[in-house]
Amino acid sequence: MQNQLTIAMPDDWHLHLRNGEVLTKVLPYTSRHFQRAIVMPNLQPPVITTQDAKNYQAEICAATPAEHKFTPLMVLYLTEGTSAADVKQGFLAGDVAAVKLYPAGATTNSDAGVKDLEKIYPVLAVMEEIGMPFLVHGEVVDSNVDIFDREAVFIDQKLIPIRRQFPNLKIVFEHLTTKDGVDYVRSCDSHTAATITTHHLVINRNAMLVGGIQPHYYCLPVAKRELHRLALREAATSGDHRFFLGTDSAPHLAQFKESACGCAGIFNVANSMAILAQVFEQERQLDNLEKFASINGPEFYNLAVNSGTMVLSRSDTALALPADVKTAAGNIKIFDPQMPVHWQVSAINY
Repeated sequence: MQNQLTIAMPDDWHLHLRNGEVLTKVLPYTSRHFQRAIVMPNLQPPVITTQDAKNYQAEICAATPAEHKFTPLMVLYLTEGTSAADVKQGFLAGDVAAVKLYPAGATTNSDAGVKDLEKIYPVLAVMEEIGMPFLVHGEVVDSNVDIFDREAVFIDQKLIPIRRQFPNLKIVFEHLTTKDGVDYVRSCDSHTAATITTHHLVINRNAMLVGGIQPHYYCLPVAKRELHRLALREAATSGDHRFFLGTDSAPHLAQFKESACGCAGIFNVANSMAILAQVFEQERQLDNLEKFASINGPEFYNLAVNSGTMVLSRSDTALALPADVKTAAGNIKIFDPQMPVHWQVSAINY
């Protein structure tokens, strides 16, 4: 049995950091284990312009521990009024790395998102021209569509037409949750990739619904049936360059998740790399963990692989769950994978 693994320093290609005190409390968990991260723009108010992104990046950098080597990659929140000129200028200047589509009402702080996709086509045309990644929250918001079917319907109704209209647009299908999503990404010969979260590799919808409502397993997109979880595991551990890690780590105070209308989001970044090592070991694909966490993402974003390294070590005894994150307003619970985890990050060399 393999007891140690050294990989290039990983990156997180889908991350929520929030702002204010929550940012300062959760950021070190990311900056310790990930050298870069695509930072989601769904704040209140959202990060809409390049100047917004620069301001938010400055706040993140100011909160990063001095001993950590971390680069936040900024994303613009796409609206029907987004300026194509601002998007182009921000990307070519290196101030923003991508643009994010939130269908209006699809997830946390998405009310300012897009209702009519054709209204954003001028922006997508510019992005296709300059090679700027288009990050997609892939769910329809039609109340007549079952929440467990919204990803599959989005592919048929929204994503396939976008791809037909913009064949060379670089698209990242964010936080895949279905076999349908895996199959779609694999059907695309180029310009298409997908992020997969840590928690969707570990839990199916039973975690949220069996034994009473379990709010700390509620996320959007919601976890699906077991057949979908297994498809995600196969894709993530396969080494296929089109799939890479995006934790979608999303901190919420416990009291807001445990309320009558609880928030969607799972804070998993504190133990993601340990859980991933456990998953890849279970699938007998430890040699592919580096591709998923450290290589495939930079390749798609046209960035160099990190020069630093991370060492993961295996213990005979299962490790304890990290302690909750404490803030003045309340605690943030760390994702419990509901399985023994024997791996841990034992060394980091920047």
